[in-house]
Amino acid sequence: MKLLNRYTVIAFIAGVGLTVGVGAVAAQVAMGGMHHGMMMDASASPADISAHVDHMLKHLYVEIDATADQQAQIGPLVHQAVTDLLPLRPQLQADHAQFVQALTQPTIDRNSLEAARSAHLQLADQASKRIVQLIADVGNVLTPTQRQALATHLQKMHGTGSPGTTGH
Repeated sequence: MKLLNRYTVIAFIAGVGLTVGVGAVAAQVAMGGMHHGMMMDASASPADISAHVDHMLKHLYVEIDATADQQAQIGPLVHQAVTDLLPLRPQLQADHAQFVQALTQPTIDRNSLEAARSAHLQLADQASKRIVQLIADVGNVLTPTQRQALATHLQKMHGTGSPGTTGH
């Protein structure tokens, strides 16, 4: 079941279209996703989550050569996005439980599956709107060169090829 949860979270994050680093940082931490082999689970304390965000941002800052001033602006933006996204996590888990419950019944309840799908899409839309806001806010802090460095790093990390390609 734990493996199913990880794949569901990963699929959710991928489905939201998180291809920009700072958005991915916020979503992965808030939704319990994995980054560089570190999993944040539902029992993580606010201090654990904050430390994890700081750890991930530290790596991001090196990759984009962020100045101290930029770091001072980006950190609070990402932390606020994580805070905003964290309340969505229980609903994501409830949606997953509803899918599993509907799937394991003697008879498939298509209405239950459709209700879970619809709720999941609404949650994805809400999360993606917040992440797009974060991406725009952080994008305003970075130079065009830094944004390109970030995109290149993410493409290498996720195996999506060169800028402008669709990847997998």
